[in-house]
Amino acid sequence: MKNIALIGFMGTGKSTVANCLNSKFSMEIIEMDKLIEEREDMKISEIFREKGEEYFRGLETQLLIELQSKENVVISCGGGAAMRACNVEAMKKNGRIVLLTATPETILSRVKDNTDRPLLRGNMNISYIRQLMDERRPKYEAAADVIVSTDDKTVLQICEEILEKILEMDEQNV
Repeated sequence: MKNIALIGFMGTGKSTVANCLNSKFSMEIIEMDKLIEEREDMKISEIFREKGEEYFRGLETQLLIELQSKENVVISCGGGAAMRACNVEAMKKNGRIVLLTATPETILSRVKDNTDRPLLRGNMNISYIRQLMDERRPKYEAAADVIVSTDDKTVLQICEEILEKILEMDEQNV
């Protein structure tokens, strides 16, 4: 099976959905942010603060290029990974890109207690989240093979919808 790259704004459920796909279909999970933190031996917020966002984005790109050679992997991408065209290209080489969406209200309720969100530091509110989402939406949508809303659905419903849409897409491309 090809890889599935989960993209979307923070708090849309990428990690949760990756875990579901792993348990249902025995797909290996690569949590990009966690793997980068392990390799760098520092939290994402520390990488941003000490080395800058551009350095971090470079690490994301290197990792995605590395993952092109793997199969049957769910890649849970950081919220900004799809902002770079080269990252999208790397994800599409051996997989499908699934955009998970949610309303700003849903996102705030999911991330409000998390202190490891450097982009939301001091801006943990709906209007700021909406503004960031609006800035990213065109690139997210352009990158996506499949779009699935995660609002008011169980994780199982989301996983089933993803697989259904990918299968439909694959049947159309035969």
